[in-house]
Amino acid sequence: MATKKAVSRKYELAEQLESLFDEYKSVLVVECDNVGSNQMHEIRKNMRGKAVIYCGKNTQMRRVIRKLEEAGRPELDKLRAALKLNVALVFTNNSLAETADIVEQNKMPAAAKAGTLAQCAVNIAKGVTSLEPTQTTFLQALNIGSKITKGMIEIINDVKLFDTGDRVDASQAALLQKMGIMPFAYGLIVIKAFDDGALFDASILKITDAILVNTFKGACMNVAALSIELSQPNMVSVPYSILLAYSNLLAITDQTDYSFKQSNKFWGK
Repeated sequence: MATKKAVSRKYELAEQLESLFDEYKSVLVVECDNVGSNQMHEIRKNMRGKAVIYCGKNTQMRRVIRKLEEAGRPELDKLRAALKLNVALVFTNNSLAETADIVEQNKMPAAAKAGTLAQCAVNIAKGVTSLEPTQTTFLQALNIGSKITKGMIEIINDVKLFDTGDRVDASQAALLQKMGIMPFAYGLIVIKAFDDGALFDASILKITDAILVNTFKGACMNVAALSIELSQPNMVSVPYSILLAYSNLLAITDQTDYSFKQSNKFWGK
């Protein structure tokens, strides 16, 4: 049975979540896998003044959001549906793209743990290591050739321990730990963004103004090409049609005695 202190804390967190929805206009949904309390504390410090990170049980967060929906904010149902697995909410009034970048920059090196999927490929270069000679049997079990050099173990050849996406086994994790290698880096990962009543994937935040402008230019060029081919002029095709007509006139003046004022500068007339 929950103590009075625990129940009081539960209601306090619920009220805090409600106030955050009133105070901030935008929310990021972030994955918290492999992020410890100390790292979370450091991330909160770095985000101070820019955003607020709220961590809580999914059931409690969904309950609070459902209450807000019933109070006149039905658009929050999309956000409630995104609260699955180990996630937290990042509230901000700043640019979502900039906030997401800051959130994901706060990563810390981490050791490889048995059973986890590798974030990257790990290779061990040949050479003298910091391992003592008593560890040779351990290396032999991993099919890693070694020899003793000046009282330390030397790995004879470069070793590819695992590739990206491979599952790290206990022996590989133990070897990296013995060698003091921390190949991975964990932090909060933005998976969804909620703004102005809409929920969308984090990949949308990577779209910059330059990408939008280039995409729009490409679309205009395609429309112009299609319009010219079909002889159906429109706003984007007219400039190209004028240029084509002008080039045709220049070609005529080059092959005939006909000329006009704007063509003389091309042919030195």
